[in-house]
Amino acid sequence: MNAVLKINNVSKSFHKRKVIDNISFEVYEGEVFGFLGPNGAGKTTTIKMIMGFLSIDSGSIDICGYNLNDDYEKAMAQLGGIVENPELYRDLSGRKNLEMYARLHDGVTKERIEEVINLVGMANRIDDKVKRYSLGMKQRIGLAEAILHKPKILILDEPTNGLDPAGIKALRMILTDIAHKENTAVIVSSHQLAEMELMCDRVGVISAGRFIGEQPIGEFLKSAAGEERYIFDIPEDSDIQLLRDLLGDSFVEFKGGKLTVAATKESVPDVVKLLCGENIAITGLNRDNISLEEAFIDYTEGANRVE
Repeated sequence: MNAVLKINNVSKSFHKRKVIDNISFEVYEGEVFGFLGPNGAGKTTTIKMIMGFLSIDSGSIDICGYNLNDDYEKAMAQLGGIVENPELYRDLSGRKNLEMYARLHDGVTKERIEEVINLVGMANRIDDKVKRYSLGMKQRIGLAEAILHKPKILILDEPTNGLDPAGIKALRMILTDIAHKENTAVIVSSHQLAEMELMCDRVGVISAGRFIGEQPIGEFLKSAAGEERYIFDIPEDSDIQLLRDLLGDSFVEFKGGKLTVAATKESVPDVVKLLCGENIAITGLNRDNISLEEAFIDYTEGANRVE
């Protein structure tokens, strides 16, 4: 995969207090990259450095092969983004906002404007005035502006703030479309961990100003989970001591008719035989999948806040 963003040993301090400590990671074209971390971990500071809003104390940031310090304008031409809420002219239509914004970039055609309108799902409301839009619609127009010039990287800081569940779901679908159809690297910083789990191809975690890991979402969840676990639905009045004796070290817990067992996929049939051998009825079986929230807490537990 082609790395369109390379963060190399970047550090940043405010008033002699180091808030970003020698971080390095890469982001690839065509992926949705989740940038995770507790409040104060350094996410926003990192995003502002990538977007040129803050200077770098040491290290380097390369965007599509352009060094941010040496080739600032060429690097910035590869970026699109929304930090906080999109700024729009309320008394103009969504279309007029896009047409005005298009003048800031060379080569944005009327055809491209129509293309992004359809991509963000605003064709039916594009000629209404912005003041009649919901927050979700404004976010869509902001996204359309950010991708008009076909950037290789789209950066969104907390894009789901204030959106209802339907708006969050719609935004997730739009962002995955932008990444996969436009071959754009989409970088999303968010506290909506359940949505990040559904949206992201890969995640990176920052804690106390240090970058502590990056993995495909599936591998991240698997590594955080450690051992595999399965949950058996059995009668609530089952003898817990019998279960402990029967399963030994594989027993994890039994609560509310849910028996959690440390087991691999291959060893599940053996557990079934043990339970059935004691005439314990099994009415359900599921793998105990760790959530992104649990993995996130596991990675960042005990981190100091620095921002």
